[in-house]
Amino acid sequence: MDTQTDLLTALTTLKTKEWVDLTHTFGPDSPHFFMFEDAEFKTLFSHNDGFFAQQFSFAGQYGTHIDAPIHFVRDTRYLDELELKELVLPLVVLDFSKEAQANQDFTCSKEDILAFEDTHGKIESDTFVALRTDWSKRWPDAETFCNKDADGNNRIPGWGLDALQFLFEERGVKAVGHETFDTDSAADFRKNGALHGEYYVLEQDTYQIELLTNLDKLPTRGAVIFNIVPKPEKASGFPVRSFAILP
Repeated sequence: MDTQTDLLTALTTLKTKEWVDLTHTFGPDSPHFFMFEDAEFKTLFSHNDGFFAQQFSFAGQYGTHIDAPIHFVRDTRYLDELELKELVLPLVVLDFSKEAQANQDFTCSKEDILAFEDTHGKIESDTFVALRTDWSKRWPDAETFCNKDADGNNRIPGWGLDALQFLFEERGVKAVGHETFDTDSAADFRKNGALHGEYYVLEQDTYQIELLTNLDKLPTRGAVIFNIVPKPEKASGFPVRSFAILP
């Protein structure tokens, strides 16, 4: 089989599979990190002018988005320096949706992952690991997504630093993602006063995807994630079109 035929055969096979969009549609009223201004969509020309064109203004970390290492770590790679093959990886989904429903401060720990492995097997190296909490089902309602308590603090689940260290240092994963604004749980952020988990991930010279959705439609393993993103010059992050192809 020649190379061209082999490639087209692979594409035909992929087109027979189920493709799942992991990306929220976002707009000016969508939930976002509290320090960012609302997005602004402006119509520059309408069809009455002969063509429809718009101008968009939003923080790079808006909607479902990718964070490049430079987002937190000095003198590291910008978004445009990520290699294409880094953005396509085998996908492992850690389902802790029941835990997050029972405890809105759920912080995924190394012990939680070891318990997952007892049931589902060891997490493979060179994979993208997504934390499923079903928090994305609260989108696009900002009030329920932020889930503030009586003192005005967010109550949002997330990763614990020990879990991330375990994944990268002991399992050799390539990148991670989650359904919430931040890598760290809101409880850990309040306790530590900083996003230690997020800094740690980006310090590994890799990227992460935030505000994923539809993780409940994916198998534990066997799918492949694609993270397709524009290529702005020296960007720290940008809205992404993430999707998975199921086995």
